[in-house]
Amino acid sequence: MKFISWNVNGFRAVLNKGFEEFFKESDADFFCLQETKMQPDQAEFKPDGYFQYWNSAEKKGYSGTAIFTKHKPLSVSYGIGIAEHDTEGRAITLEYDNFYLLCVYTPNAQRELARLDYRMSWEDALREYIKSLDSKKPVIYCGDLNVAHEEIDLKNPKTNHFSAGFSDEERGKFTELLNSGFCDTFRTLYPEEVKYSWWSYMFKAREKNVGWRIDYFVVSQRIMNRVRDSFILNEIQGSDHCPVGIEIEL
Repeated sequence: MKFISWNVNGFRAVLNKGFEEFFKESDADFFCLQETKMQPDQAEFKPDGYFQYWNSAEKKGYSGTAIFTKHKPLSVSYGIGIAEHDTEGRAITLEYDNFYLLCVYTPNAQRELARLDYRMSWEDALREYIKSLDSKKPVIYCGDLNVAHEEIDLKNPKTNHFSAGFSDEERGKFTELLNSGFCDTFRTLYPEEVKYSWWSYMFKAREKNVGWRIDYFVVSQRIMNRVRDSFILNEIQGSDHCPVGIEIEL
């Protein structure tokens, strides 16, 4: 099965930048989106053979997630079951016979870490939510997780040590999650490979490949051996992020 995840930084915008062609070419079983920035009725995209699920923020034009899938789920959940975390459309969970798929757009800690306290609260709540899912079935967790975990995961680790996405606190929470029984699929399969999934729009960062790897597929340890590949499609344009994905036998 093929899974794709992409922070599109505005679904309506990316529809005008070749999204439909890439969607068809990728022929994924599951296609997860983050930062859709819209309500479901604000764009016309109904690909044949796919069910679609949307979780939009209460605030218009902000945040939001969506999943397109060829496989009808047993159940669908929106959010993580905690009111203070469920107004921004940041999570969708699909349940299947032998796994859960969780698509997430993690809150950004913001400039000068202004939202770090909220981010820490989110991380703790999400980790408990993922562990509760994992106690029932293996989990495939993907999305823009807004953290570069190790120094290899961004171009300039020294100058970004206290920046949002590379603070000790955010990196530590990701380590806590992995230590709870999960694997970062890309880094597990490619421990030395340098590849990024996000670039600033400023200073020709993408052209110079001055980027960060902040988009992930994380899976329960017990199904890591079923992951056949984990990939970053950094040649795909249309957003400040590029798509990432896995192929897994389920």
